[in-house]
Amino acid sequence: MSLRRDFIKAGAAFAAGIFISILSLRADAVPSKDQRLSLKQKEPVLTSHTFTSKRTTTHYWEAGPANGPLMIFVHGWPEIGLVWRAQMEAFAAEGWRCIAPDLRGFGDSSVPRVKGAYAIKEIVNDMVELNAHLGGKAAIWVGHDWGSVVAGSLAAHYPKISRGIVLLSVPYLPDGWALPNLIPLVDRTLYPANKYPDGQWDYWRFYLTHFDQAVSDMDADVPATLASIFTKGVAASAGKLSPSALVTAHGGRYGTAHRAPATKPDYTLWPKPDFDALVAAFKKTGFRPCNSYYLNDDANIAYAKTALNKGKLSLPVLFVNDEYEPFSNINLSKIGNPMRAACSNLTVIDQPSGHWVALERKHEIIETIRSWVKLNELK
Repeated sequence: MSLRRDFIKAGAAFAAGIFISILSLRADAVPSKDQRLSLKQKEPVLTSHTFTSKRTTTHYWEAGPANGPLMIFVHGWPEIGLVWRAQMEAFAAEGWRCIAPDLRGFGDSSVPRVKGAYAIKEIVNDMVELNAHLGGKAAIWVGHDWGSVVAGSLAAHYPKISRGIVLLSVPYLPDGWALPNLIPLVDRTLYPANKYPDGQWDYWRFYLTHFDQAVSDMDADVPATLASIFTKGVAASAGKLSPSALVTAHGGRYGTAHRAPATKPDYTLWPKPDFDALVAAFKKTGFRPCNSYYLNDDANIAYAKTALNKGKLSLPVLFVNDEYEPFSNINLSKIGNPMRAACSNLTVIDQPSGHWVALERKHEIIETIRSWVKLNELK
């Protein structure tokens, strides 16, 4: 098999249809459980389901025919399964069985109290159990942020249930998505080590050193916290110092205010009913569970060492790179190098977007995945 690396400059080209050139390397009301949810009459309906194993309870949204090929969407921080509405509706209409779970600690899924319950091994095992509950078919796994970490880890440990993976915003790190593995990849021209030892990942360090404060500051005003987090990316921010590098220096994400500033939600990102559902979800769980994902570096590094084939992936991998991304733009630092080395069938797409690319570029992401699926004959 030849190694492939595909690059697309996304943007206006999507209006006329996407093409891939191969260079080398190959709800206003909050939805209740079991409620049918659709924002548009003509769109496929998302239905709410709950699966309980001996280990955990996983809530998930489903759309599309039960006998269709399986596509599982894995959200990140601080999201819930509904973040994938646009993509689920589109692919369900094309015959895919689309599933979007709430990861543990989010939404209507289990909310363990101990930090170790949020190690990647536990999340991956949740997804393996969910896959078995759905019938055990191999799936295309689509992840964003921590969901990308889960999708990559699942493919490395359980390749038999992975036909291909799509990673948005966060690249695959075969040695484990952990702060000790990220710091060596920081761009030291932008973040000199003597001034910014953790680079753009200083916010992660703050979780480790001031976890209770980080949680209480976010919990102080849940709607404002979420509205201030979910904002569109700005082109001028590319390659500039990220505010995330200054969290410790400022005494927290919100400084001395210890709460998010009043912020109007952007309903072009989250439709109002879905944003209301997001707010309700975090009012129920608070931010302690989801922030605990950042507290398991040692366990996540150890788990990565148990992957098959030393974490190298031969299945099709699509990575969507956010050009306005302050954390993990692979064009601006070395953070993409481990993924390039580990993935023998890698496609990379650049999107003019900030971190919330599945929301900012809904239709472009749909078209990108659709074209990648066709290229790799995955349907």
